[in-house]
Amino acid sequence: MFEQYKLPYAYDALEPAIDALTMETHYSKHHATYTATLNTLAEKAGVQDTEITSLLANLSKIGDEAIRNGIRNNGGGYYNHNLYFKIISPRGGGEPIGALKAKMDATFGSFDAFKEKITALATGQFGSGWAWMSVTPAGELVLSNSANQDNPISQGTGNTPIFGVDVWEHAYYLKYKNLRAAYVKEFFNVVDWNAVNALYEAAAK
Repeated sequence: MFEQYKLPYAYDALEPAIDALTMETHYSKHHATYTATLNTLAEKAGVQDTEITSLLANLSKIGDEAIRNGIRNNGGGYYNHNLYFKIISPRGGGEPIGALKAKMDATFGSFDAFKEKITALATGQFGSGWAWMSVTPAGELVLSNSANQDNPISQGTGNTPIFGVDVWEHAYYLKYKNLRAAYVKEFFNVVDWNAVNALYEAAAK
């Protein structure tokens, strides 16, 4: 059974960057629905005991097309949001730390250059989707975006996401309306770089 990530902070803890109503709706409605639907579909497919990254990386093994598409969407929503809520915190903001900082500087030139590139991917994603920073199997950092609830795993890249910006309207529209760029700018004020660094170190081993 797949379990929804447990928030270690209150719904209003990320204000003013992310308001309480958005957080409550995002977590208790959208993410909860992805999780429940994934569990239902996974049981039908007999894959309820499969680890989520393995499940998303091997979607082609699910024979029933409707169930496969449902797991791609809801399994992606489950995985993506577990990551998203894990890398934000009321203690967030600032700049990357540790091994991640050194790798980001070497890869992108500077933190500001990274922000510019990931912001362009996030704001440029047509319709609903995500912007990602991932670790390749060789330990390199790469940036990408994806539509809907797809991610680098379900896309078959072999890369491991460690940072994701949710640009579905449900992530920001109650506060920012159509101003996606304003939301992305404020999102950096709640990014927990300790959490992202830990994910980087685990993926780069």
